[in-house]
Amino acid sequence: MSKEDYVGEKKRESYEEDAGAIAAGGYDLLVPEVRRSAERKLVRKLDFRLLPTIVVIFLMNYIDRVAVTSARLKGLEADLGLTDVQYDTVVAILYASYCPAQIPSNMLLNYVTRPTFYIGTCVILWGLTSAMTGVTHNFAGIIACRVFIGLPEAAFYPGAMYLLSRWYTRKELAFRSAILYAGLLVSNAFGSLIAAGILGNMDGKLGIAAWRWLFYIEGAITMFIGFQAMWLLPDYPDNTRWLSPAERHLAQVRLAEDAGEADKDSAEASVFEGFVMAIKDPKVWVFMVMTCSQLLGLSFINFFPTLTGTLGYSTTITLLMSAPPWIFAAIATLVNAWNADRTGERFFHMTAWWWVVMVGYIISLSTMATGGRYFSLFLMTTGYCGFTLTLVWVSNAIPRPPAKRAVAMGLVNGFGNAGNLMGSYIWKANWSPEYHQSMIIALCALAFASFLSFVVRCMLVRDNKRMEREEVEIMQGPDRERIEEAAKLEGISFEEAIRRRKGFRYLY
Repeated sequence: MSKEDYVGEKKRESYEEDAGAIAAGGYDLLVPEVRRSAERKLVRKLDFRLLPTIVVIFLMNYIDRVAVTSARLKGLEADLGLTDVQYDTVVAILYASYCPAQIPSNMLLNYVTRPTFYIGTCVILWGLTSAMTGVTHNFAGIIACRVFIGLPEAAFYPGAMYLLSRWYTRKELAFRSAILYAGLLVSNAFGSLIAAGILGNMDGKLGIAAWRWLFYIEGAITMFIGFQAMWLLPDYPDNTRWLSPAERHLAQVRLAEDAGEADKDSAEASVFEGFVMAIKDPKVWVFMVMTCSQLLGLSFINFFPTLTGTLGYSTTITLLMSAPPWIFAAIATLVNAWNADRTGERFFHMTAWWWVVMVGYIISLSTMATGGRYFSLFLMTTGYCGFTLTLVWVSNAIPRPPAKRAVAMGLVNGFGNAGNLMGSYIWKANWSPEYHQSMIIALCALAFASFLSFVVRCMLVRDNKRMEREEVEIMQGPDRERIEEAAKLEGISFEEAIRRRKGFRYLY
């Protein structure tokens, strides 16, 4: 079977389920006169329902995960009798379950027909576990909670990115992913503000320490959001309940046209087939190591209130001063991703921000002056403008089939978060308040990540050139006469026929 016949067969398989329903409804949104407006309406509907829900969940995801760093400022270590090494272990142990669980979670998500229930249930479970952290009384108790909170949280970020990739085209994905990740950056800002309010006003209420209230309140909010997510989020383009058959059909057509084939696994594909395809792709391995090195370089995020505390202010002022750098980073993230979508460029939109972080580290290494140190914190937070595009680039570089894409995203984010685990041990209390050794390690990690990012770019440039050569061979070979004949039958020029045949290209 030729490539063209294969692609045509895949498209027919993907669309035939909704075809009957569309016919019964008496209309088709693919008609040229209505296609553009219908597509805008579909994307707008997704933007107003899918994105806000994921952003709110992501906000609670990170607030729950790093609440322990804010609780440290109000007596958590003393009440539980933790040493410095034990506290570092409390921070790090979450990633011991969070990292490996992402891979099987995304493998499972690709075969779950209703991801709304899967993601919603995971949100409820991590909210419950977060709330349970407030009742712990020793090192063993809080370690158990941190291990178990990592399991359901592992389903969310790579799962949410995979869900976005099942709805948005390549040129739409970066900005939408940035909106999602801006939720994380804003969560650092509002998480600090919420923590400041709780820690400053709830201490001793009902005889309960303020840091325990922090876990109770944030955990309860998360569980409530988890129940709401079950009906707010969409499933997949072929089975979302709050879209009409015509809208579901249009959603599938958009993605098929974007990549030149249907966004659907073959009937014979198994859960492990996607895993095997992913680990055989060298790009996946480079992305994995790059992300790990990147997150090691950005591991200051788990100690941001501590770093802000080196400026010498009170607990409440420290938490309030932690917010502006993250708000600035959220704005920069959205602008950067919007331009990345507009230009289709990936390497510089991701890697250049790591260079900005490296400048921030150099400033912090050079001075302890309050102004210079606080300015460096603004530069450091912009590193997440680059991280926002990591899984977007993975999705662009490994677009089909969905089983392979899902596993690749889980592998990259799961292995990458090992950088956060290692980073939990480089910001040692005995290196404070300068943290020079910590910043040198992080700076070197970002330099290595930049090199690997360039390697990925070279690999994609090479693959694009190979595809161009293959197309030229087809145009100049025996297929030319067949294409000319097809152009006559369709009533279009030969040049237009060639333009329509122009295949998929990787974004770099």
